[in-house]
Amino acid sequence: MKRILIIGIGAGDPDYITVQGIKALNRVDVFLLMDKGRIKGKLRDVREEICRRHIAPGHAHRFAEAPSPPRDTQPADYRASVDELNAAKQAVYEAMIADEMKDDETAGILVWGDPMLYDSTIRNIEAIIATDRHAIDYEVIPGITAVQALAARHRIPLNRIAEPVLLTTGRKLAEGFPDGIDSAAVLLDGEDTFRRFADAGVHGDMDIYWGAYLGTPDEILISGKLADVAGEIHRRRTEARRENGWIMDTYLIRRTVGR
Repeated sequence: MKRILIIGIGAGDPDYITVQGIKALNRVDVFLLMDKGRIKGKLRDVREEICRRHIAPGHAHRFAEAPSPPRDTQPADYRASVDELNAAKQAVYEAMIADEMKDDETAGILVWGDPMLYDSTIRNIEAIIATDRHAIDYEVIPGITAVQALAARHRIPLNRIAEPVLLTTGRKLAEGFPDGIDSAAVLLDGEDTFRRFADAGVHGDMDIYWGAYLGTPDEILISGKLADVAGEIHRRRTEARRENGWIMDTYLIRRTVGR
């Protein structure tokens, strides 16, 4: 039997990892890493720093690495492109499980943020198990999400008293601000969808709390009336993406009415 620990490592600060996550790190024989290339090398650097900082001296462990499959950034069929990407990742993970793990060993997969929120690692491992080609058991260790880090860095609660908060994506938000919801935490927005709601005359006053590279030295935080700061966020986001070659950001968008 081979064991896999899917470990949430937080949004960027190596100290975001939980005590449970640290204990899990110290059970791992081999860490399975997908290399996303030189441009996203900082993502690899954070994972290595977490291991240096939190794995006990003398605990033997090693790293196995394979190239991450490329993703179509402008797919004609979004769901089909996600299915294709996950199938490719499953093949990479399965090869590493077969070639880099011995029986009775434990592998660790370090997941940015939390494995349960907009991440496919759990689905990919379950798909591998379903093939019956490998005897695998796995555990999931939760992490600090970008949404939690965002709220903490802006020193705000996610929801108003007795009101819900929606977790959604830029793609879904583009379909319209949901009825009956005052607060929406938005992830995976590559198109600056918040700008569609900056016209207070059409959508009413809204506030936004935006953050990029949360928990890292490159962190950027902007908040205020959406109509006032939407342009600044777009500009800073564009500059940061051009400078770093990538960006990870999230935001809370909230109706001002009813505060």
